[in-house]
Amino acid sequence: MTATFRTVDGRGEATLDRQGSEFIGVVVPVDTVEEADAVIDDERETYPEATHHVPAYRVPAGEAAADRPGEVMLREWCSDDGEPSGSSGKPALNVLVQQELQNLVAVVTRYYGGTNLGVGGLARAYSAAVKRAVDDAGIVEQVPHERFTATVAYDDSGTVRGILESTDTEFEASYDERAGFAVRVPVTEAADLRERLLNATSGRVDLD
Repeated sequence: MTATFRTVDGRGEATLDRQGSEFIGVVVPVDTVEEADAVIDDERETYPEATHHVPAYRVPAGEAAADRPGEVMLREWCSDDGEPSGSSGKPALNVLVQQELQNLVAVVTRYYGGTNLGVGGLARAYSAAVKRAVDDAGIVEQVPHERFTATVAYDDSGTVRGILESTDTEFEASYDERAGFAVRVPVTEAADLRERLLNATSGRVDLD
């Protein structure tokens, strides 16, 4: 049985004030580095006038090994984004590590209030913002998922969609020259789902 992991149950947010500086903490569940980077970019765009945007994430570094489905190396990354070294990114990441959370990204946005908080004060503020955002989101146990794309001619699109809708699968459909389905499925069910799609379309579906 594939092991579960702890992550946040959706987006969480929290705001706190420290001697005039405002800290806005956000946590979001993600499955890839690309998704984490997109969240970080979104926060920068949402608060363009902020002094700092401090990110931290723990996400899978690659695909699961064939003999250990769902088990992947985690990539841990953080940045101080101009704050004194060790005062912000590492404390934010430590919250995720200490609570054994993964497949998520945290971003703490700071508006400087005119008073220097010192390394210790900053560390407490950044970690508190992440902790409160996690509390706001809530923690859940998840099973590992994997993603693939199923592309078919329009004649087969109804068959593929019907199979996806009948399973524990998340997907997004797009219709261009061919029909495409971006699929997110538990790793324990992925191989069977691929086989069902291939059999139902007599091999006409392209799986990437």
